[in-house]
Amino acid sequence: MRQAGDEHNDRECEFYRRLLDLGAQEEIEPLLDEALSLVVEVTGAAAAYLELYDGEAAETIFWRGQGCSAEDVEAIRASISRGIVAQTIGAGRTLESPSARSDPRFRDLASVNQNEIEAVLCVPVGTRPPIGVVYLQGRVRPGPFSAADRERTELFARQLAPVADRLVARRPSRDRTDHTRDVRARFACPGLVGRSGVLAQVLHQASLVAPLDIDVLLTGPSGTGKSALAAAIAGSGPRRHRAFVTLNCAAIPDSLFESELFGAERGAHSTASRRMLGKVEAAEGGTLFLDEIGELSPAAQAKLLHLLQAREYMPLGASAAVHADVRIISATNADLRARVRSRGFREDLYYRLHVLSIEMPALADRREDIPELVEHFCAESCRRHGLPRLTVSRRAMLACREAPWPGHVRQLAHAIEAAVIRAHGNPSRTLMEHHVFPDAEPAGEDAPVTFHAATRMFQKRYVLEALERNGWNITETARQLDLARSYLYNLIGDFELRRDDHPGPSRGD
Repeated sequence: MRQAGDEHNDRECEFYRRLLDLGAQEEIEPLLDEALSLVVEVTGAAAAYLELYDGEAAETIFWRGQGCSAEDVEAIRASISRGIVAQTIGAGRTLESPSARSDPRFRDLASVNQNEIEAVLCVPVGTRPPIGVVYLQGRVRPGPFSAADRERTELFARQLAPVADRLVARRPSRDRTDHTRDVRARFACPGLVGRSGVLAQVLHQASLVAPLDIDVLLTGPSGTGKSALAAAIAGSGPRRHRAFVTLNCAAIPDSLFESELFGAERGAHSTASRRMLGKVEAAEGGTLFLDEIGELSPAAQAKLLHLLQAREYMPLGASAAVHADVRIISATNADLRARVRSRGFREDLYYRLHVLSIEMPALADRREDIPELVEHFCAESCRRHGLPRLTVSRRAMLACREAPWPGHVRQLAHAIEAAVIRAHGNPSRTLMEHHVFPDAEPAGEDAPVTFHAATRMFQKRYVLEALERNGWNITETARQLDLARSYLYNLIGDFELRRDDHPGPSRGD
């Protein structure tokens, strides 16, 4: 006759067998589904959530929920950056509570009160640093999670970590996919850095109009790269071997616009002591780029309309009209349709310009391009100023990716150039976060810790503790952490660690 202990042993054996079976999974989605099903079964959890993230890109790449509705999963995910999961990642150890609502560590969290969370068990997946978490909430039967539940979940997380790490590392990252590769093969645009799908769509549209000798209107916020796109279109078109001339319409006083655009004969006005070459004549046979065209006055708009309609112009003081053989690309950050409605821009000129328009996206719409832009601007600034090359720390890269850039690509370029100069002034061989954001104020003691900040805090403490434990012996520390020595040096530079740094007490000590 079988005893209760025999049944318990059978369940334990089955649990371990299924843990071993996880290693046979070759696809990440089945692994997550099977893993969640197993942990819910052995712990009696009412709901479970599992997530994995790419530590290099510092973002969540997979998540799964079981016993949760889609809304429940979204609620858990929405509260992760400042909730129990963030604290688990930051501490690098298991957090549990028989009642989160009554626990002083968690009771002030909005997500805990809103969802009336009781029993909680949250276990990090991996330790160097964690690559995810297993989050269990509530139990099918009343009461807290037991010590056996915790032991099984931690064992499960340890077994899951190397398998998940292998599959995540093998999975191609969406951020590393160059969506622009195909279009760049037929459209030369070295001045437009990035590989996002949004940028690829813009380049595809530009590649269609570039070989056609038609006028183009470029729209989008200031600083997004409209000038670079105009140069790329001109450089890939039938006039690519002729001049590319730029005129910033916003920088020319209305009284000088006509002479700047069309030129002037000697004596045509008080400053014309000699014949003045206009931009249209300078661009003859090539391309004329009119930037900030929405800033033209009504009088200047009328003169430009005549040029577009008749393809001829009259230099100031001239007695005969001159034929204009130019392609015109214009750009604006203004809403020309709104200005037409308010009678601030001529409707007939708008339709002349709007033969074909391409909108450059805001930088916020192509954030996946920011790392490549940062690397490009860093290298370009070092080259232009004759400075040694710098590497960009992952912390600085993440900060750049998350920061708002109201000035878009132009603002990012200027910020990185200034950062390069600050870094070399320190001196430093690595571009750090404080080089890019020197005026950023540190968060107060009571400020909530974000998910990624908590992750960085744990990584820094973990590396520093290992270095201190080994007397800053790099070789031995790298061996213990299973890291290449060069990578450990990068971490030391990234975290700005020094031998006189001392890690504070670990949470829970």
